[in-house]
Amino acid sequence: MSGMWRKAAIVAAAGFLWSAASANALNLAWVHANAAAQSEQRVKAGFDAWLVETGKDWNVSLLDSGGSGERTASNLQDAASRGVDAIIITMADLRASRAALDAAIAAKIPVITVDSGYIDGVLVDITTNNWAMSSDVSPYLLNEMGGKGSIIFLRMAEHHGTRKRGDVMETILKEYPDIKVLAEHNIDYTAFFEDTTSTMQDYASRFGEEINAVWAPWDEPAQAAINELTAAGLKNVKVIGIDGHPQAVAEVCKPDSLMIATVSQPFEKMGAQAGEWIEAIVEKKEDPATVIPSKTVYMDAPLVTKQNCRDFLPQ
Repeated sequence: MSGMWRKAAIVAAAGFLWSAASANALNLAWVHANAAAQSEQRVKAGFDAWLVETGKDWNVSLLDSGGSGERTASNLQDAASRGVDAIIITMADLRASRAALDAAIAAKIPVITVDSGYIDGVLVDITTNNWAMSSDVSPYLLNEMGGKGSIIFLRMAEHHGTRKRGDVMETILKEYPDIKVLAEHNIDYTAFFEDTTSTMQDYASRFGEEINAVWAPWDEPAQAAINELTAAGLKNVKVIGIDGHPQAVAEVCKPDSLMIATVSQPFEKMGAQAGEWIEAIVEKKEDPATVIPSKTVYMDAPLVTKQNCRDFLPQ
């Protein structure tokens, strides 16, 4: 064989091996409830970092539902119909997705959710304890107010986690009779930052100095509230969020910031954990019952305040 033909044969063989390896790579579908949410971006970043660390060449298609429960169901149905090897769903309201989930189960496609609330048929929901997070940060806010004053109560019922956080705050408020809720608003998740911004513009104009605090169900609405309160010249308002995004932790750390607390969720670890379990169950064919400890797995989420915030800043 001449050198030219030998070289061509080697290149062809290498190409065949690469194609075979690619063909054997897992095909995953990732259904985002809302890819604009930083929490979902951080889960995906943790998953991507795990792929790099483990040398995986999995093919992952991303399906963004834009905050819509109906689009989540449609995207899940699409993933099931394509016959992917596994499906990951992040931060979704799955109440409209029963039929689509049943289609995935019928196709024997394992489904892992992250912070979506466990429903029958998924292997596991990887999350933090939303009741516990709210029970940490909500009384912290009310106690920092001295148990009296007036608050804006921002809620979001369309996601199980934020719904639970708001329900806990509502219960805790019953023990603080000297705290008045000036206004309560359910955030439009399809445009959460814009909706919170316009809502807080209205409240700042309407209530002004009456506002002593703002309870927000997660960090980004908390930041939108801070922006509008600051623009209105309201400097003595206490604001809390939940998630512990780097920007929120940095905001808490500013001595003169209105943000007094958040809760640090380990989103990147959630993404890595999803990868580990898919590797074990789909690649290694291990029994899910022996791999996954429970149907809902809670990860630790500590309270972040101005006293300990530096411990949570990116290294």
